[in-house]
Amino acid sequence: MPQDLINRRVWVFDLDNTLYPPQSQLFEQINTRMSAYIMRELGLDRQSADALRHDYWQRYGTTLAGLMQEHGMDPDPYLVDVHDICFDILDPAPELRRAIDALPGRRIVYTNGSAPYAEQVLAARGLSGIFHAVYGVEHAEYHPKPHANAFHAILKRDGIHPDSAVMFEDDVRNLMVPHDMGMATVHVAPDPDPHDHIHHHTDDLAAFLEAILDPAVRTNRT
Repeated sequence: MPQDLINRRVWVFDLDNTLYPPQSQLFEQINTRMSAYIMRELGLDRQSADALRHDYWQRYGTTLAGLMQEHGMDPDPYLVDVHDICFDILDPAPELRRAIDALPGRRIVYTNGSAPYAEQVLAARGLSGIFHAVYGVEHAEYHPKPHANAFHAILKRDGIHPDSAVMFEDDVRNLMVPHDMGMATVHVAPDPDPHDHIHHHTDDLAAFLEAILDPAVRTNRT
């Protein structure tokens, strides 16, 4: 049981495949639009665009970071275009909403996507209004997770002390820097992927959060 987290007072949540299940395959729509954008802007065929997208994600943390570094691409039109997707496949998550809203302290979302996109996902999941801040890659000067400067930028912007914070993420790469900074780390994914920098794993975020809270807090907030 994750009772060791109860004294933490800042809860930092990734968005994609963390605040909605990966089975939703929402990010598949984004991948398709990213490849199409690369095809138009760089004059590549689909196979080459897909390969470049994946290569930049592996090497730079996000496809956008690679496009900016290698091609000087303007991030803002890209972010608007690739996040122009359908959110109807997402279902509201009332149990997750209650669990997040019951957490003591400050609750934020930090995504490698854009903040406007994150707000649309939260609305589709019924999670609007329970977070104190929503940060996108634009708030980290377009530096993406897993890079240290991205995390430092967001923590500085929000005034977060790492030793008081918990990071929830589906990508194990994105938990290394938070761990090294002193944050507690929770890997949210269907299957565990054990590493020294991961403190906890869960395949059910709502249940995991409920287990953190003592009965008095849970009773008072539900």
